[in-house]
Amino acid sequence: MRWDVFCRVIDNWGDIGGCWRLSAQLAAGGDTVRLWIDDPAALAWMAPGGAEGVTVLRWSADTQWPSPGDVVIEGFGCELPAAFVRQMAERPSGAREPAWINLEYLSAEDYVGRSHRLISPQMAGPGAGLRKQFFYPGFMVDTGGLLREPDLLARQSKFDAIAWRAAHGLQIKDGERIVSLFCYEHAPLQALIDVLQSQPTLLAVTFGAASQLAIKTLGPNLRAGAVRAVLVPALPQPEFDHLLWSCDLNFVRGEDSLVRALWAGRPFIWQIYPQTDRVHANKLHAFNALYLEGGEPALTESYAILSNRWNGLSAGTARLPALAAWRSHAARWREQLLRQSDLATQLRALVTVTG
Repeated sequence: MRWDVFCRVIDNWGDIGGCWRLSAQLAAGGDTVRLWIDDPAALAWMAPGGAEGVTVLRWSADTQWPSPGDVVIEGFGCELPAAFVRQMAERPSGAREPAWINLEYLSAEDYVGRSHRLISPQMAGPGAGLRKQFFYPGFMVDTGGLLREPDLLARQSKFDAIAWRAAHGLQIKDGERIVSLFCYEHAPLQALIDVLQSQPTLLAVTFGAASQLAIKTLGPNLRAGAVRAVLVPALPQPEFDHLLWSCDLNFVRGEDSLVRALWAGRPFIWQIYPQTDRVHANKLHAFNALYLEGGEPALTESYAILSNRWNGLSAGTARLPALAAWRSHAARWREQLLRQSDLATQLRALVTVTG
């Protein structure tokens, strides 16, 4: 099939990261993809080698739109250009209507299962007569699943964490744990540094807001007591996986890195993207309730306190859950997710049936 995937970069890398992963996976399965992005600059470091079968095109008000493909993906409700929608509606006589999919944001809230695969007939505007279908990623069997490459676990099973850390200046000392940090600029890093003082810790700090925050909090020597930090340069997507696989604990932000942390099967804490009306709190608590279901009481209590503190939803003292119990819980949760068909496979099956 021929796919048109549309992405609008807001102010972070989650949208472009997710749309690129989807495009690359569809192309790896034999399809061709045009990835339309209003600002593709981040792909220079995120996917420097590109992907066979994926053509990246800049999307602007002056774009001369080609004929739509078999499937059109509206990434995360980015709203398709009216001129492109008009071409979808004014297809040649006898041509099949393109499958129009609104790929929504990831959530564990109850509405996701009810809303997944709902159809919205377009009654007016340039797309009058077309049908848009909603596709919700998720963690349960009544959702669209999560992005997962077919060879992901095989790659991880062959991965040499010690060699990778050595190649990236992240050698750990005796008795030291390693923690990755990928966060927004408002994260309460000093509070986390205080929590980490219980054991010698190497903090692997990712490119961007996290690095700036680490320098501001730890000073130019990047040290505070038992914690020392190393700044990690911008990493292509496969290398970001390697970072997560190399650490004892991962602090991740947004949705794309949350999914990668889940597949890493390691302990993690998620910093959710904040919204002014604080609906992000409901979204975070829905995920935490699902993730912690069936966990040991000591783990679930300390995890919830740390998660709320890291996300600015509570004050007070937090502590790390016991890593051994946390590792076992993370591994069990990954095994549960693996029983679910991945997002790209589900999406391809949906448009094959309904397109």
